[in-house]
Amino acid sequence: MQSPNNNHHQQAQNSSHTSTTRSSDSGEPSAPNNKWAFTLLKECAKAISDKDSAKIHHLLWMLNELASPYGDCDQKLASYFLQALFSKATESGQRCYKTLTSVAEKSHSFDSARKLILKFQEVSPWTTFGHVAANGAILEALDGEKNLHIIDISNTLCTQWPTLLESLATRTDETPHLKLTVVVTASIVKSVIKEIGQRMEKFARLMGVPFEFHVRSDYLGELTKEKLCVSEDEVIAINCIGALRRVAVEERSSVIELFRSLNPKVVTIVEEEADFSSNRDDFVKCFEECLRFYTLYFEMLEESFMPTSNERLMLERECSRSIVRVLACELEENIEGECAERREKGSQWSERMKAAFSPVGFSDDVVDDVKALLKRYRAGWGLMQGDGHEDQTGLYLTWKEEAVVWASAWK
Repeated sequence: MQSPNNNHHQQAQNSSHTSTTRSSDSGEPSAPNNKWAFTLLKECAKAISDKDSAKIHHLLWMLNELASPYGDCDQKLASYFLQALFSKATESGQRCYKTLTSVAEKSHSFDSARKLILKFQEVSPWTTFGHVAANGAILEALDGEKNLHIIDISNTLCTQWPTLLESLATRTDETPHLKLTVVVTASIVKSVIKEIGQRMEKFARLMGVPFEFHVRSDYLGELTKEKLCVSEDEVIAINCIGALRRVAVEERSSVIELFRSLNPKVVTIVEEEADFSSNRDDFVKCFEECLRFYTLYFEMLEESFMPTSNERLMLERECSRSIVRVLACELEENIEGECAERREKGSQWSERMKAAFSPVGFSDDVVDDVKALLKRYRAGWGLMQGDGHEDQTGLYLTWKEEAVVWASAWK
């Protein structure tokens, strides 16, 4: 197709909403001022839902003219959501997802993954917020214990744990023994986890902390106490960062019951604040929530990284796989052992967790540590403690007053 036509661009802008409010509740979201991608993408999603083939073809063509993964935030959003919309319209979502995953895995290495994560942590608290909050709750819950077992269910390549090892090494009492069991929930991590384990063992020796490192690659719904090698003399902490959303919605309660059967001293959960679960049977509503969330994320990346940043481009490409998986693949499809990332909001996770655990409030010291962390980053980040509702607990990381990540602790 030809390069974007100015008339098309003007038409797209003229049809956009003028409201600058972006709703994060169950109501209909509004388009930011002069954001043409929001309007065109939403119209295309509705056309697909209505099976209006003429309108689908016209809007896909228009989006293709305007979209670019190398353009501004609107062009990037149009590019990645166009891919999902086209896959949905042509029922090719599973094939597209497998192709995107295969390409990502071929270029994935320990060095590239480590560089990406560290650079992201340098410019944004998106992941470090959860690390600091969870580590604080874990250290306080396990204070004075001698034989620790942390079950780490996350895909952050163990970047959370060096600071915790440093804290254990400087405890005034006897340095405890730490067993770290990493449960890998994303296939792309499996290729690098061995080197990560070797580096963790080396760092633990440097810190003088007695240390064991174990890896499990089971699907969360199939984990058992025996597979996790839990011993009776261990004090258990379960750490879940961005992992529970990878569990099928219908199996989440049973996974939480598994956690309870392990009798942990503390369970920490960190999840992104979005709901791709309750609306999953309504394509348009799910699409709108997905677009709302990723608009926030892409705008944050745009302000955090240089325009030519390779790391920013890699993070955006990671989103493309998730967007296709949520919007263009059949709901119950389990592709190569992985379920769609059906995110739920803090209030939804709280309701699930309260069936088996009680919330643990973060101490003033932990809250102060999180506040100190946020001061290291650019303006726009904030901290919110719940929102006054009885069904919510924990801490929220906010970006321009919108909650984006939720952290909580349970016992």
